Amino acid sequence: MNEKTFEILEFHKIIEVLVGFALTEEGKRELRKLVPSSNKRQIEMRLDEVGEAVAILEKSSSVPIHSLDGIETVLSGMNKGVPLRVDQLTKLYYLIEECRKLKAFMKDKEFTAPRVSSYVHSIEDIPLLADEINRCIRQGRVDDYASKELLRIRKQISIQEDRLKDKVQSILKSAKYKNCLQESIVSQRQGRYVIPVKKEYKGKVRGDVLDMSASGATLYIEPEEVKAQQEQLMYCQLEEEKEIEQILWELTGLAQAYEPQLKLAVETMIYYDVLFAKAKYSRSIRGISPAINEEHRILLKNAVHPLLGSGAVPLTLAIGEDYHALLITGPNTGGKTVTLKTVGLLTVMAQCGLHIPADPGSEISIFQQILLDIGDGQSLEQNLSTFSSHITNIIGILKETNDHTLVLLDELGSGTDPGEGMGLATVILEQLYEKGATLLATTHFSEIKQFAEEREGFINGSMEFDLESLKPTYRLIVGKGGESQAFSIALKLGMHPALIEKAHRITYREEHPYSHGSSDPAFLREMEKQVIVNKYKKRNRMKPAGQKEEKLPAKKLFQKGDNVKLSATGEFGIVYEGPDDRGNYIVQVKGVKQSMSHKRLTLHVPASELYPDDYDFDIIFNSKENRKKANLMNRKHVEGLAIDHEE
Repeated sequence: MNEKTFEILEFHKIIEVLVGFALTEEGKRELRKLVPSSNKRQIEMRLDEVGEAVAILEKSSSVPIHSLDGIETVLSGMNKGVPLRVDQLTKLYYLIEECRKLKAFMKDKEFTAPRVSSYVHSIEDIPLLADEINRCIRQGRVDDYASKELLRIRKQISIQEDRLKDKVQSILKSAKYKNCLQESIVSQRQGRYVIPVKKEYKGKVRGDVLDMSASGATLYIEPEEVKAQQEQLMYCQLEEEKEIEQILWELTGLAQAYEPQLKLAVETMIYYDVLFAKAKYSRSIRGISPAINEEHRILLKNAVHPLLGSGAVPLTLAIGEDYHALLITGPNTGGKTVTLKTVGLLTVMAQCGLHIPADPGSEISIFQQILLDIGDGQSLEQNLSTFSSHITNIIGILKETNDHTLVLLDELGSGTDPGEGMGLATVILEQLYEKGATLLATTHFSEIKQFAEEREGFINGSMEFDLESLKPTYRLIVGKGGESQAFSIALKLGMHPALIEKAHRITYREEHPYSHGSSDPAFLREMEKQVIVNKYKKRNRMKPAGQKEEKLPAKKLFQKGDNVKLSATGEFGIVYEGPDDRGNYIVQVKGVKQSMSHKRLTLHVPASELYPDDYDFDIIFNSKENRKKANLMNRKHVEGLAIDHEE
């Protein structure tokens, strides 16, 4: 599945919500890599794991998952020729402790979650390493008792420091230096004890100047009397550092011996973090584990779009048994696009091993790819119109579609001439169905509803509309095409029924009664104002009362035999007869007679230029068999012989 599919279905938003439930950075990173699988057993295993994790969370919401902060850096730093530092060893200790707690936590979950609880068995106990780290490192430093030598050195350092402090204090209190000192405070510079001497008394105090105040008025001098003791203290400190390094090397060597076990423990902890993040997400959306099939069957029971939350209207839909293509009609903002996105997004989620927000008994089929055309896709850089971008996208879909593809098309055929758009929509739907795709499409074309009713494998669906509130209910009704709500809404808002009946007749070429059902005189008077015509402004003078208006015959624009061009298709035909009272002609196109409005016909070659005056047009408009029958009947009566005329 390509990145465009994830972007339009907003799958990245689902991932970001998931990431928020993870406790480790490593777990967050793994969740961002989540992609759909097409392996049925793998998907079912992942869904079962999430189900077991949910069962664990229902009993205990707190799972001991270690944060693993920087632990991968620690492990990657092993065998690099340098010892692990104190903070790194401390992280290893906490990892081992959290693994121990996790094993204890999972021990009594074997009945509730047999598969998930078994994963802790891959974590080995490493008590020796944990005990050694705990013994040697306390409060962020190597402990005095980490080794006997370190304890001896630190005692020596303590003695040396006490002696040094006493010596410096005695210098500060000495009358010899009383006037030379800026203040009677012992301080350190570069790790050595110094006394603050006034600048003008520099020559009075023997020793090394190690620092100077910002103003330059005070010099920090190491007195000559304490220099030897300072050297002895520094020597002890160097011994301490050497011994600490030795201890760290020993701990590092011990940790390196358990490197495989530590890495496996980290991997297991990350896996648990990812798994319980999925489980927490499932609980947040009240998710269920759908049944998985490979028969292109999708069954959603009260499913909702996971990003819309509890306020979304539940979607119930079935496709893949008796039909594999669902065409949805309905008003704008009625929820058609949300329906397409819900089906696509829940399919992606299930194939990623995530629970979906639906009722138990829902099913999801495995698809190798989900191809879609949703949104106008207009590109300013490529200077593509909305219609052009749709067609460009659909051409790509036609190329890639096979019998393992879910195709989602929104507002198919829109953005161009309605007649041509309807024709394109029909052939696109037919071709995708023939390629074996599972297909969901939305459209405004009423002709498509008739196509879906007649075509095997297709079914109509519509988004419900409440005529009382004049608002969509966002509920999908499968098996019924959307009614034309424009006339019903106009009637509800007070348009005169006569005008709506005329509009229905123009649109559907059939009579259909409309009535407000109101008997309120005031309302009826107001409504009648819509149809009152000023008699002086009316183009045709009104006839006297009781006199019927004569209907003028339609002007004859074409003669029988005229060769005419059909503006809708660009094809050529021959005029058979006409016009009728509506100005329609019967035109024979490729041997088939059909009724055409004179507005859609253009004279190409008149009959007078094509045929002689006495030409027999039966040669063109009648079959050879019928002509033979006519000649025979002209000569004699033949019992049972009849001529079938085309209507």
